[in-house]
Amino acid sequence: MSQLLVRELMTKTPHTIGVRLTLADAAKVMKKYKIRHLPVLESGALVGVLSERDVQMISALSDLDPTCILVEEAMTQAPWTVSPDTSVLEVATTMAEKKLGSAVVMENDRVIGVFTTTDGMRCLAQLLGKKAKA
Repeated sequence: MSQLLVRELMTKTPHTIGVRLTLADAAKVMKKYKIRHLPVLESGALVGVLSERDVQMISALSDLDPTCILVEEAMTQAPWTVSPDTSVLEVATTMAEKKLGSAVVMENDRVIGVFTTTDGMRCLAQLLGKKAKA
């Protein structure tokens, strides 16, 4: 059996957001596209990742206005990145060990995908479904 690679399961050409936009802007993008992770770019370079949880935590604080908080103030800096040829086993193991919700997939210094826990669960369901049918 060939090794399953991230490129086969990742969300391709993910939506991204700029550091100077607000959390309210990020929440709109997440809601519109039904996504939970946004790679954050500055001048085309990856500088962070913003999760739906980050947005919700700050939005829940009554004294903070999400229309005034910039993405760069809430994002996780230096997100975990992998190449599209990284094995799903390696990525899933690391995500579980480090309790990560996503890995940003990079190729030639460009964001080309995001691999999330949802992608991992989809893969698990497919693999278990195949075993059940065998």
